Amino acid sequence: MKARKDRRALAAALTVALVAAGGAAVHYWPSGPSPVVARPDPHSDAQGHAEAARRDEVKLRFEQAVLMLHAREYEHALAALHRVLELAPRMPEAHANAGYALLGLKRAAAARDFFEGAIALNPMQANAYYGLAAALDELGDRSGAIGAMRSYLHLAKNEDPRHLAKARAALWEWEGQRAPRAAP
Repeated sequence: MKARKDRRALAAALTVALVAAGGAAVHYWPSGPSPVVARPDPHSDAQGHAEAARRDEVKLRFEQAVLMLHAREYEHALAALHRVLELAPRMPEAHANAGYALLGLKRAAAARDFFEGAIALNPMQANAYYGLAAALDELGDRSGAIGAMRSYLHLAKNEDPRHLAKARAALWEWEGQRAPRAAP
Protein backbone atom coordinates (compact mmCIF):
# COMPACT_ATOMS: atom_id res chain seq x y z
CA MET A 1 0.00 0.00 0.00
CA LYS A 2 1.34 3.35 -1.03
CA ALA A 3 1.53 6.13 1.60
CA ARG A 4 -0.41 9.30 0.83
CA LYS A 5 1.30 12.66 0.85
CA ASP A 6 0.29 15.00 3.63
CA ARG A 7 -1.30 17.92 1.81
CA ARG A 8 -2.62 19.84 4.81
CA ALA A 9 0.06 22.52 4.58
CA LEU A 10 -0.72 23.04 0.89
CA ALA A 11 -4.48 23.20 1.62
CA ALA A 12 -3.92 25.74 4.42
CA ALA A 13 -1.72 27.93 2.21
CA LEU A 14 -4.24 27.74 -0.62
CA THR A 15 -7.08 28.70 1.76
CA VAL A 16 -5.15 31.71 3.08
CA ALA A 17 -4.32 32.81 -0.47
CA LEU A 18 -7.97 32.53 -1.60
CA VAL A 19 -9.26 34.44 1.43
CA ALA A 20 -6.67 37.18 0.89
CA ALA A 21 -7.50 37.40 -2.83
CA GLY A 22 -11.23 37.54 -2.08
CA GLY A 23 -10.71 40.28 0.51
CA ALA A 24 -8.58 42.30 -1.89
CA ALA A 25 -11.18 41.89 -4.65
CA VAL A 26 -13.97 43.10 -2.38
CA HIS A 27 -11.88 46.01 -1.15
CA TYR A 28 -10.59 47.21 -4.50
CA TRP A 29 -13.46 46.23 -6.82
CA PRO A 30 -15.11 49.30 -8.35
CA SER A 31 -18.73 49.05 -7.25
CA GLY A 32 -20.05 52.59 -7.34
CA PRO A 33 -20.99 54.48 -4.23
CA SER A 34 -20.02 52.98 -0.91
CA PRO A 35 -22.87 51.27 0.95
CA VAL A 36 -21.66 53.03 4.09
CA VAL A 37 -23.59 56.25 4.55
CA ALA A 38 -21.31 59.22 5.01
CA ARG A 39 -21.80 60.98 8.32
CA PRO A 40 -22.27 64.74 8.13
CA ASP A 41 -19.33 66.74 9.43
CA PRO A 42 -20.44 68.31 12.72
CA HIS A 43 -18.33 71.41 12.01
CA SER A 44 -19.63 72.15 8.52
CA ASP A 45 -23.16 70.70 8.76
CA ALA A 46 -24.40 70.92 12.34
CA GLN A 47 -28.04 70.43 11.37
CA GLY A 48 -27.28 67.33 9.27
CA HIS A 49 -25.16 65.94 12.08
CA ALA A 50 -27.95 66.53 14.62
CA GLU A 51 -30.50 64.86 12.34
CA ALA A 52 -28.24 61.83 11.85
CA ALA A 53 -27.72 61.57 15.61
CA ARG A 54 -31.50 61.78 16.15
CA ARG A 55 -32.13 59.00 13.60
CA ASP A 56 -29.46 56.84 15.24
CA GLU A 57 -31.01 57.30 18.68
CA VAL A 58 -34.51 56.54 17.38
CA LYS A 59 -33.25 53.33 15.78
CA LEU A 60 -31.31 52.27 18.88
CA ARG A 61 -34.15 53.02 21.33
CA PHE A 62 -36.73 51.35 19.11
CA GLU A 63 -34.62 48.18 18.81
CA GLN A 64 -34.08 48.18 22.59
CA ALA A 65 -37.82 48.52 23.14
CA VAL A 66 -38.58 45.59 20.83
CA LEU A 67 -36.11 43.40 22.72
CA MET A 68 -37.63 44.47 26.04
CA LEU A 69 -41.15 43.72 24.78
CA HIS A 70 -40.06 40.22 23.81
CA ALA A 71 -38.50 39.82 27.26
CA ARG A 72 -41.77 41.04 28.84
CA GLU A 73 -39.96 43.99 30.42
CA TYR A 74 -42.90 46.28 29.74
CA GLU A 75 -41.89 49.22 31.95
CA HIS A 76 -38.45 49.42 30.35
CA ALA A 77 -39.91 49.01 26.87
CA LEU A 78 -42.37 51.82 27.56
CA ALA A 79 -39.56 54.10 28.77
CA ALA A 80 -37.56 53.45 25.58
CA LEU A 81 -40.65 54.00 23.43
CA HIS A 82 -41.41 57.23 25.26
CA ARG A 83 -38.01 58.52 24.12
CA VAL A 84 -38.62 57.27 20.57
CA LEU A 85 -41.92 59.14 20.48
CA GLU A 86 -40.25 62.31 21.77
CA LEU A 87 -37.83 62.12 18.84
CA ALA A 88 -40.21 60.68 16.21
CA PRO A 89 -43.82 61.42 17.23
CA ARG A 90 -45.21 60.33 13.84
CA MET A 91 -43.71 56.81 13.93
CA PRO A 92 -46.72 54.45 13.90
CA GLU A 93 -44.62 51.40 14.87
CA ALA A 94 -43.59 53.13 18.10
CA HIS A 95 -47.22 53.96 18.91
CA ALA A 96 -48.25 50.34 18.30
CA ASN A 97 -45.41 48.94 20.40
CA ALA A 98 -46.21 51.38 23.22
CA GLY A 99 -49.73 49.98 23.08
CA TYR A 100 -48.38 46.45 23.47
CA ALA A 101 -46.22 47.52 26.43
CA LEU A 102 -49.29 49.08 28.06
CA LEU A 103 -51.31 45.91 27.43
CA GLY A 104 -48.55 43.99 29.19
CA LEU A 105 -48.88 46.39 32.12
CA LYS A 106 -52.66 45.78 32.21
CA ARG A 107 -53.44 49.37 31.15
CA ALA A 108 -55.90 48.59 28.38
CA ALA A 109 -57.46 52.07 28.07
CA ALA A 110 -54.07 53.72 27.52
CA ALA A 111 -53.08 50.89 25.16
CA ARG A 112 -56.24 51.50 23.13
CA ASP A 113 -55.27 55.15 22.72
CA PHE A 114 -51.81 54.25 21.41
CA PHE A 115 -53.18 51.67 18.98
CA GLU A 116 -55.71 54.20 17.69
CA GLY A 117 -52.87 56.71 17.31
CA ALA A 118 -50.84 54.22 15.27
CA ILE A 119 -53.83 53.55 13.02
CA ALA A 120 -54.43 57.29 12.57
CA LEU A 121 -50.81 57.68 11.44
CA ASN A 122 -50.86 54.60 9.19
CA PRO A 123 -54.21 52.92 8.50
CA MET A 124 -52.31 49.92 7.06
CA GLN A 125 -50.46 49.22 10.36
CA ALA A 126 -51.84 45.68 10.74
CA ASN A 127 -50.37 44.90 14.16
CA ALA A 128 -52.07 48.00 15.59
CA TYR A 129 -55.47 46.49 14.75
CA TYR A 130 -54.52 43.25 16.50
CA GLY A 131 -53.47 45.16 19.61
CA LEU A 132 -56.56 47.36 19.42
CA ALA A 133 -58.72 44.22 19.32
CA ALA A 134 -56.99 42.87 22.44
CA ALA A 135 -57.36 46.20 24.26
CA LEU A 136 -61.03 46.58 23.33
CA ASP A 137 -61.76 43.02 24.43
CA GLU A 138 -60.05 43.74 27.75
CA LEU A 139 -62.24 46.85 28.11
CA GLY A 140 -65.41 44.83 27.42
CA ASP A 141 -66.07 46.23 23.94
CA ARG A 142 -66.61 42.92 22.17
CA SER A 143 -68.10 44.44 18.99
CA GLY A 144 -65.16 46.82 18.66
CA ALA A 145 -62.73 43.96 19.30
CA ILE A 146 -64.35 41.87 16.57
CA GLY A 147 -64.19 44.76 14.10
CA ALA A 148 -60.53 45.46 14.87
CA MET A 149 -59.59 41.78 14.57
CA ARG A 150 -61.39 41.53 11.24
CA SER A 151 -59.39 44.54 10.06
CA TYR A 152 -56.18 42.85 11.22
CA LEU A 153 -57.01 39.67 9.31
CA HIS A 154 -57.88 41.69 6.22
CA LEU A 155 -54.55 43.56 6.28
CA ALA A 156 -52.26 40.81 7.56
CA LYS A 157 -52.27 38.42 4.62
CA ASN A 158 -48.48 37.89 4.76
CA GLU A 159 -48.05 37.75 8.54
CA ASP A 160 -46.71 34.83 10.55
CA PRO A 161 -49.22 31.95 10.18
CA ARG A 162 -49.19 31.44 13.96
CA HIS A 163 -50.38 35.03 14.52
CA LEU A 164 -53.07 34.62 11.89
CA ALA A 165 -54.26 31.37 13.48
CA LYS A 166 -54.37 33.01 16.90
CA ALA A 167 -56.33 35.95 15.48
CA ARG A 168 -58.82 33.65 13.75
CA ALA A 169 -59.26 31.65 16.95
CA ALA A 170 -59.93 34.80 18.99
CA LEU A 171 -62.40 36.04 16.38
CA TRP A 172 -64.18 32.67 16.32
CA GLU A 173 -64.40 32.64 20.12
CA TRP A 174 -65.64 36.24 20.34
CA GLU A 175 -68.24 35.79 17.63
CA GLY A 176 -69.45 32.60 19.30
CA GLN A 177 -69.83 34.35 22.65
CA ARG A 178 -71.64 37.28 21.07
CA ALA A 179 -74.20 35.12 19.24
CA PRO A 180 -77.52 34.74 21.05
CA ARG A 181 -78.04 31.35 22.60
CA ALA A 182 -80.91 29.21 21.41
CA ALA A 183 -83.80 28.79 23.83
CA PRO A 184 -83.95 25.31 25.44
